Amino acid sequence: MKKSLLALAALGAFAGVAHAQSSVTLYGIIDEGFNINTNSGGQHLYNLSSGVLQGSRWGLRGAEDLGGGLKAIFVLENGFDVNTGKLGQGGLEFGRQAYVGLSSPYGTGTLGRQYDSVVDYVGPLEVGDQWGGYIAAHPGDIDNFNNTYRTNNTIKYTSQNYNGLTFGGTYSFGGIAGNVSANQIWSLGAGYNNGPLVLGVGYLNARTPAASGGIFNDGGTIATNTAKTATAAASYAVTSSVYAGFASANTYQVVGAGGAYTFGAATIGATYSNIRFGNLGKTFSSPYAGQSATFNNAELNFKYQLTPALLIGAAYDYTRGVDIAGESRAQYHQGAVGVDYFLSKRTDVYLTGVYQHALGDTLNSSGETVAATANINGLSASSNQNQFTARIGIRHKF
Repeated sequence: MKKSLLALAALGAFAGVAHAQSSVTLYGIIDEGFNINTNSGGQHLYNLSSGVLQGSRWGLRGAEDLGGGLKAIFVLENGFDVNTGKLGQGGLEFGRQAYVGLSSPYGTGTLGRQYDSVVDYVGPLEVGDQWGGYIAAHPGDIDNFNNTYRTNNTIKYTSQNYNGLTFGGTYSFGGIAGNVSANQIWSLGAGYNNGPLVLGVGYLNARTPAASGGIFNDGGTIATNTAKTATAAASYAVTSSVYAGFASANTYQVVGAGGAYTFGAATIGATYSNIRFGNLGKTFSSPYAGQSATFNNAELNFKYQLTPALLIGAAYDYTRGVDIAGESRAQYHQGAVGVDYFLSKRTDVYLTGVYQHALGDTLNSSGETVAATANINGLSASSNQNQFTARIGIRHKF
């Protein structure tokens, strides 16, 4: 009898420990607001939209301690539209993230739909990932700093934190029989965060980006605040006039870097990216068929914490396109300002304004040279060189 009682007590203690070492967390964000767009295809647009400052979402995050410093982890994260209740990311149930893996003292390895290294290490330094939201991201989110495109079928490694230094990489299988390189995506990155200084670098390389299953066409595109929506993940492709004419490239490549420094209540930051569209589509009737084009982007941003509850920010972004002959093509000047007031730790109200001015010419999806028009990220293109949008919104985290 005594042995039975001891065994029962030991079993109960073991069950309690096992329960304590496993956890599943439900979390989410609801972001909703009112927008004004001065030129949506030539018309003023007033509407409500969801997920601008941060994408509206709910998710499950879990971990199980396996002993010896090893943990099993998973994340399932769904994006949705508050106004209609529909799924985000082209109708994918867990379109934001979906992965499982192991964490150890030597780093973390995960498998599934995940973020690339440019998003992880450089993206947080762009104003679109801070107080500006996706409307303040770089034109068309051309460098993916704002995480417009996610990667499917991905193996990912993330290092432990070594005195502020972290690094990692991803590899995504294309999934095309007999063609290893088709739809293949890989990335590398590193970051440093210690005291007032934050630095990040990243590289992204994606083959056949606009093909079915490619990075431009995987259902990851953000929902815009226009009436146009996707009925299925496969229906998404590049809609931004900034680089729609270059999406047929065989290779999409991004090299990015950024940094930020905080002194007192103020933070000043900057990012740079070089974007290359290699081997443009052979179906082009223009002399650029089979050639390559590059874009360069630079951003300077500033934010100031006026009070513990009130943040203000401003940013300027410049994008310049260069064709294969080295001739300057489209240019985009963009300015953004924002105010964010926290009602509590989980709820804030915000106001963001973005103005963009376009110059020069670009290519349309048929490879024809056309005048560049303003196209703030996530909006329908302007009918001319200028576009302004403003948003007042509320965000709640749970």
